[in-house]
Amino acid sequence: MNPVEWLRRWAALDGAAPALLLGDRVIETRASLLGQMARLAGGLQGLGVGPGAPLAVVMPNRPDYLVALGAAWMLGAPVVPVNTKLHGREVAYILDHAEAVVALVAEPEAIARHTSGCCRLVEVGGAEHRSLLAADPVAAIAPLDRDSLAWLFYTSGTTGRPKGVMISAGNLLAMTLAYLADVDQPGEEAAHLYAAPMSHGAGLYALVHLLRGGRHLLPESGGFEPAEILHLGRTVGRVSLFAAPTMVRRLVDAVVAGAGDGQGLDTIIYGGGPMYLADIEAAVAAIGPRFVQIYGQGECPMTITALSRRLIADRSHPRWRQRLVSVGQAQAPVTLRIADPEGRSLGTGDAGEILVRGAPVMLGYWRDPAATARTLRDGWLWTGDVGTIDEEGFLTLIDRSKDVIISGGSNIYPREVEEVLLQHPAVAEVAVVGHPDPEWGEVTVAILVPRPGHTVSVAELDALCLDHIARFKRPKHYHVVASLPKNHYGKVLKTDLRRLLTDPEPSTS
Repeated sequence: MNPVEWLRRWAALDGAAPALLLGDRVIETRASLLGQMARLAGGLQGLGVGPGAPLAVVMPNRPDYLVALGAAWMLGAPVVPVNTKLHGREVAYILDHAEAVVALVAEPEAIARHTSGCCRLVEVGGAEHRSLLAADPVAAIAPLDRDSLAWLFYTSGTTGRPKGVMISAGNLLAMTLAYLADVDQPGEEAAHLYAAPMSHGAGLYALVHLLRGGRHLLPESGGFEPAEILHLGRTVGRVSLFAAPTMVRRLVDAVVAGAGDGQGLDTIIYGGGPMYLADIEAAVAAIGPRFVQIYGQGECPMTITALSRRLIADRSHPRWRQRLVSVGQAQAPVTLRIADPEGRSLGTGDAGEILVRGAPVMLGYWRDPAATARTLRDGWLWTGDVGTIDEEGFLTLIDRSKDVIISGGSNIYPREVEEVLLQHPAVAEVAVVGHPDPEWGEVTVAILVPRPGHTVSVAELDALCLDHIARFKRPKHYHVVASLPKNHYGKVLKTDLRRLLTDPEPSTS
């Protein structure tokens, strides 16, 4: 299974059909895109890229990204996608650890002084890159077997050095087919818009559209600009995109402000962080039944559960709110269960760690057998997430196991508290974390971002919590801040928030 073979088949049927767009302009047809990949592959082959010799990609979203993915896979080489927001020293660690042969890099100077020199840095758009794109094309597409390493994704490393998640060609095929079974069924006329970073899950959704002969759409801004996305929906049509919950919120705000109505946006897949009930209700009300939720992680990319657009839009079921705060049901190729720390299965509604088994689950961690053994046990992936499964099979995420607050011997799940606080009309965003306390072990602290022009009353927040959750779960302290620290994907960095809470008696606001 080689994704470039899918493109080759579609090019054979109609090579002049549009394949790659920059904004609303077609810049590559199927045939020309395949040719670009083949020429870059020819150039990279001369530098040693091939099976077991990875190509790293360290660039923001741009047309070159898709060409680089295809070129590597044509050679049977793994791709190492790297977050461009990382420090040069962090990027260098990944390149060295992955044993990448070549890295296509947007800003090589920031990385070069930190690397061991084993990886050749090629500046994207520079003279060497242009010469690689002008090389003689490779004659054939290399085979990728089920267990061939195809995607070496490095985790965020919030608890230490990042780990390289080994995703095989078989994992990617299972992910792609699961998308068609459980998320959406795009056709040739569809266009996938890369607004979230292609170094993460959004880039993997390229495979679905390669398989179905669809179009690939890069916004000219290179990022997530709501007005631009609404414009592209109208002008390009049949657009789908993956968005983090914070991106969905920004898109909804733009629609409410009159920037557009979502016309031409077929499917908005959201995931990568908690989507709060109030936010998805507002999104469906503003834009309509265009939303599908997925839950996955790097170790089982995009393919653990899904909540369909029908269920997200349905208000007739007596438990529709409970379904809406869930992340849906298991996708076709996986099995789920909830377990205690010893691996014993728990009952319906009991909270425990989420375990996953199935074809999309990673091969393991690159050069880290100890971490692999801790995470893959008896065929099950231990996700590190805490959740419950109800009698209908809907999985509800409670929190990351490392984010659970233990106060006075009782477990407090931050998301439960955050859902309550977000009901206050003056609260725009909130994150709840634990703070060390000599008496209780930990106490609950809420960090709040108020809506513009609003003030937040501690007394009102306390009353709101006491109306909805047990008294011991109520935050002991509140901080009001201008913004929450987030990664490039829009996920709140709770590790950074904990570092900020150095005062043993945080002030309330």
